[in-house]
Amino acid sequence: MSETAATAPPTLDPADAVLDRTVQPGDGWIGEVPAGGHLRIVDLHGNQAVDTLLYDAHDHAHRYSAQDTIRGQGAIYLTTGSRLLTGTGASLATIVADTCGRHDTLGGACSQESNVARYGEHTRHMHACRQTFLAQALAWGRGLEKRDLTHNINFFMNVPVTPGGGLTFEDGLSAPGRHVELRADRDVLVLISNCPQLNNPCNGYDPTPVRLLVWEAGR
Repeated sequence: MSETAATAPPTLDPADAVLDRTVQPGDGWIGEVPAGGHLRIVDLHGNQAVDTLLYDAHDHAHRYSAQDTIRGQGAIYLTTGSRLLTGTGASLATIVADTCGRHDTLGGACSQESNVARYGEHTRHMHACRQTFLAQALAWGRGLEKRDLTHNINFFMNVPVTPGGGLTFEDGLSAPGRHVELRADRDVLVLISNCPQLNNPCNGYDPTPVRLLVWEAGR
């Protein structure tokens, strides 16, 4: 699939969604999507990275594994048809629609420590996705802890791999209104940080809001 190609338009009606929320940059969301339900993430303004963690809603140790997902699909980027797997190879969710065309699962989530290492001591005070993840996890109050913050997906983020095997953070491939949609293959817990990063082009140096919509199974 080309990086600018789009799947068929969404068929789920936002009026039927059980959740319709706008998440500001630097803020996050945590919630469950039942088996057979759908989560759509809409890039409202374009070029906004959305860092996302996935867990089995009934066993948080059963969580998303970037390595197993990459190995299972034989590709390093995610798009329509990608199954998001745990370390045991079980499918948490499947990408069923994608009008962006490619998403990263190698670059990880920004943190204050990585900001300092990459961009200098003056960035230490800047908010980062790891902080949002931890704040949302602790607020959830159902056993999710710092040690559970592992591999994540960066929806809409463009992280090309260099010929030497390195990673670069480049201008995004998305555009206003593009979306990615997941179907939950079991009851899943989703933890999202709408990335506040200002030091590389993953957010176009101007972080913007995203829209989240959730539908129950059978919609």
